[in-house]
Amino acid sequence: MTKDRGRERQEEKKMEPKKTVRLYTRQNDKTLYQLERDGRIINQRIYVELHFGDIAPLFLDSYDWFTRKASAIVEKPEDVHAPIWCSISRENCLRPVPGTVVYVLEVPEEKVIYFDDEKWDYVLNRIYLPKDKEDQEKYKQHLKELGVVNGFEFFQGRYKGMYPEEERRIQESWNRIFDIDRWSVFNVCGNIWEIRREWVLRIVHPGEDVL
Repeated sequence: MTKDRGRERQEEKKMEPKKTVRLYTRQNDKTLYQLERDGRIINQRIYVELHFGDIAPLFLDSYDWFTRKASAIVEKPEDVHAPIWCSISRENCLRPVPGTVVYVLEVPEEKVIYFDDEKWDYVLNRIYLPKDKEDQEKYKQHLKELGVVNGFEFFQGRYKGMYPEEERRIQESWNRIFDIDRWSVFNVCGNIWEIRREWVLRIVHPGEDVL
């Protein structure tokens, strides 16, 4: 390919429309003011704390881990401290209830962090995420050989601080949440770091249908 032809291809690529994806996210209706004022909505760590209330300390480490890992997939703006959870389908998205709205978004695909929400439960509960059933059985045997009764207690409970190598093993297994083995609207989430005004197609209020 000649240099001139190479430049032409680069120019053509610039002109190609970016692929977008439709996402749905339910947020507190106070975010409407943030969107109007700033032209964007971002999440803060304090919002996660408020959402979970008294049990927040149990889950914040998991959210912090996710934020670190997700920022290596899609660069995180400096003023953002937590991602925004989104559904990839209208059928499976949370409906608006009093005090909330649902944002229907059209987002550039390169801004979306896909992960398996079913696998996320392992991270949230801070337990080992097996590759498959065979790996799960091997891990159960491994715990038996260690003399460990409950794999939930490496980070909280009787085994806390006693098995640092097991903590590393568990944390490394969590990376599998970004490996989507089964793509469906019920287990795949598409998180983003911000909601930009230009991405908002519709804002759905309580009592309205999510179209």
